[in-house]
Amino acid sequence: MPGLFFPHSNMTELDGKEGCKLAEGKTHKKKHKAFGADLKSYLKSMVPHIESGIKTSNCRNIMLSAEEVIQWSQSLEKLLASQSGQGVFREFLKSEFSEENIEFWLACEDYKKTRSDHLHSKAERIYKEFVQSDAVKQINIDYRMREATAKRAQEATHTSFDEAQKTVYVLMERDSYPRFLKSRAYLNLLNQLQSNSSK
Repeated sequence: MPGLFFPHSNMTELDGKEGCKLAEGKTHKKKHKAFGADLKSYLKSMVPHIESGIKTSNCRNIMLSAEEVIQWSQSLEKLLASQSGQGVFREFLKSEFSEENIEFWLACEDYKKTRSDHLHSKAERIYKEFVQSDAVKQINIDYRMREATAKRAQEATHTSFDEAQKTVYVLMERDSYPRFLKSRAYLNLLNQLQSNSSK
């Protein structure tokens, strides 16, 4: 049974290298207001001065331009290739109560870069947090996929979560991503950057 897959241990946070840490928002009553507030906090952490462009708070100081934000609309792949895009999309998914999808996808990306001697412990964390039947952030995969992923995770190879990751990617691509591109937050961000670049 997948639920008995690993011995009981305390949950620890994934060791992933997330490009941008998102600002924690207050508890919100309405998800649309929550998204607006969270996105505003996130962008504030990125933007010292909006007129000079949006800048991430990490050490690389990547500038966010209208051209980059436009590229996000070309494919989910291009959106997720951008650290800033990951952050904004994550806030959108958070507003829809489906942030476990992007968190799982990012955890899998980090897992594939993990040293072989650390794979088993990280596979256990990912399995417990996202895959097992009573996971806190359970991803939306069917029983067959859950069983297969449990077996692969036990083997702890670099490809253990590939199939589940692809399934979650397709779910985001077909469902959340199109809504994100039509969201007020994305369109407002794009309009703001285009307006600033034309000044």
